[in-house]
Amino acid sequence: MRILVTGGTGYIGSHTVVELMEAGHDVIILDNLSNSNEAVVDRIGKITGSRPVFYNLDMRDGEALTKLFENERPEGIIHFAGLKAVGESVAKPLMYYDNNIGGTVNLLKTMEKFGCKNIIFSSSATVYGDPEHVPVTEDCPKGSCTNPYGWTKSMIEQILMDLCIADKEWNVVLLRYFNPIGAHRSGTIGENPNGIPNNLMPYITQVAVGKLDHLNVFGNGYDTHDGTGVRDYIHVVDLAKGHVKALVKLAPGSGLNIYNLGTGKGYSVLDIVKNFEEASGVNIPYEIKEPRAGDIATIYADPSKAEKELGWKAEFGIKEMCEDSWRWQKMNPNGY
Repeated sequence: MRILVTGGTGYIGSHTVVELMEAGHDVIILDNLSNSNEAVVDRIGKITGSRPVFYNLDMRDGEALTKLFENERPEGIIHFAGLKAVGESVAKPLMYYDNNIGGTVNLLKTMEKFGCKNIIFSSSATVYGDPEHVPVTEDCPKGSCTNPYGWTKSMIEQILMDLCIADKEWNVVLLRYFNPIGAHRSGTIGENPNGIPNNLMPYITQVAVGKLDHLNVFGNGYDTHDGTGVRDYIHVVDLAKGHVKALVKLAPGSGLNIYNLGTGKGYSVLDIVKNFEEASGVNIPYEIKEPRAGDIATIYADPSKAEKELGWKAEFGIKEMCEDSWRWQKMNPNGY
C-alpha cells in the first residue's frame, strides 16, 4: 500500500515508518520538523536500506499539500502530525487548536479532493479522562480532558466519526495509545524531546546520561501500591507494529474502528525507575514533588479487542523497554 505518514520524523512516526517499510509498504513522509529532525530520514534509510520520500511542509499549507497529493497519490494516511506538549498547550491553546485541528481539517479536505478516504489516526488514552473503569476498554465513555492537547485528540476523533456518518466511503481507524517508551533495538532512532522532557522515560535517560541531575516524581500519595501514578507503558516498536496491523481496517467498507494499544499491565513511576536502574546499572536520584493538576492515579488498557480483530499483541516487556531506551540515549547523548 502507498502510505503517507504525517509527522513521520517524530518519535512514534519514525518507528512506524520503519515497520511499514520492512513490511513492504511504499512510504511517503510529511513533517514540518517543528519537533523533529531531518536526520531521522537518513537514520530510517540506514535501518531499512532505503531512504523514504520526504516532504518538509506544514499541513496547514493547502497549496503545498495539494502538490504532494498530485505527485505521490497516496492510498492511505497514517496521521501523527501535531503539537503534543501538555504544559505548552495550556499556555498556548490557540496555537494547539490551530495547528492540530486546523492542520487535520486541511489534510482531510485534501484527502477528500483526491478520493483518498482511508486514515489511521494517532489518538491517545487521554480521551478517556479519569476512566470510568480500569482496565479501559474501547466502549469506556470518553471523559473530560484536562488540557487543550487532550481536547485536540478528542475533537479530531469526533471530526473523523462525523465524516464516517456523513460519507460511508471513509474508512477510519482510531488508535488510542497509552504510554510509549523504548526505542529501535539498533539504537539508531528514539525519543528526542526538545528542552526538558515532558515524558517519564526520556527524563530518566537524561538523568542517567548526566544531562539532568535528578528526576522529579509528581506525587506519592495516590491510591497505588507505592503512592506514585500507575500507567500502561508500551514499547514504541510494538506500537508501530499496531499501525501496520491496523491497515487491514482500511479495506473498502470497513467504516470506523477504534482500538486501544497497550500491554494491559500497569507500572508505577517508581516501578519504572527500579526497572531502568536494573537494566542500565545506573542509579537514578529522584525528588518527590507536588502532584500535577489533572493527573490521575491509575490507567491501563484492556488491549484484547486489538488482539482479537487485528491479531496484534504487545511482545516486549518492561525489561526490553528500559534496555532499548538506555541504548538509544547512550548511543545518542545529544539526540540527533
